[in-house]
Amino acid sequence: MRFDIITIFPDFFAGPFDYGILKRARTTGLVQIETHDLRSFTHDRHRTVDDRPFGGGEGMVLKAQPIYEAMQSLNISPKIGRDRSKETVILLSAQGQPFTQSVAHQLSATERVVILCGRYEGVDERVNELFCDREISIGDYVLSGGELAAAVIVDAVVRLLPGALGNPDSSRFESFGAEEVADLADSVDGPPRSTYGAGGLLDYPHYTRPAEFMGVSIPEALSGGNHEAIRRWRRRMALKKTLENRPDLLERIEITEEDREILAELRGYQE
Repeated sequence: MRFDIITIFPDFFAGPFDYGILKRARTTGLVQIETHDLRSFTHDRHRTVDDRPFGGGEGMVLKAQPIYEAMQSLNISPKIGRDRSKETVILLSAQGQPFTQSVAHQLSATERVVILCGRYEGVDERVNELFCDREISIGDYVLSGGELAAAVIVDAVVRLLPGALGNPDSSRFESFGAEEVADLADSVDGPPRSTYGAGGLLDYPHYTRPAEFMGVSIPEALSGGNHEAIRRWRRRMALKKTLENRPDLLERIEITEEDREILAELRGYQE
């Protein structure tokens, strides 16, 4: 898979992509990440990439011409007729659709992702209309530019690629992860795999050794080796964590009758 990032600060990415999973994925050839300096596609002595907005107002806007030439240099297929299953162009902006795990999965299935990092007050809208397949925002807040968001998206997508993680199930059974899958065989070394299914909820709490730390012990359910008890506890805690931190997620997923009973009990505690 390949990422092309168009930015006015290419050196920004020297750090984020040189550690951990991303570094390993690049070293093994699993992913290729290239940055492209937008100022290289200007033709004036000041390498100007922005200008004042029509209609007046604060700030500056990234110009369309340098971005067009940057796109041309990457040999991106025209927007009309582009096979988005193979390549896609993303504009990062505060006005974009929310970036979610579902979007990350969609992008991980493509062969090439081009990311345009917005700056200043934004990008000439004609760039969006003529070249970009979608606008994406990583949250309901405003950043100085799209570089941080680009790094977030690359990280979230790369870890979904087969071979990126040491354990291929690590990206499956976690917050916002897949539904429990019945045809996955139980592990001979530990709890059944259904124990780990997040089913679209936030992940349950995790504990490691020692069993007691500063007077606080691990939950009893985790110490007995009863796989069904562990499964029930983890599901309950995932529901509790989701209810407390992201109740909106409960409206988007399919829950069982057992889940409804647990949620009713948890809501009773809240009241």
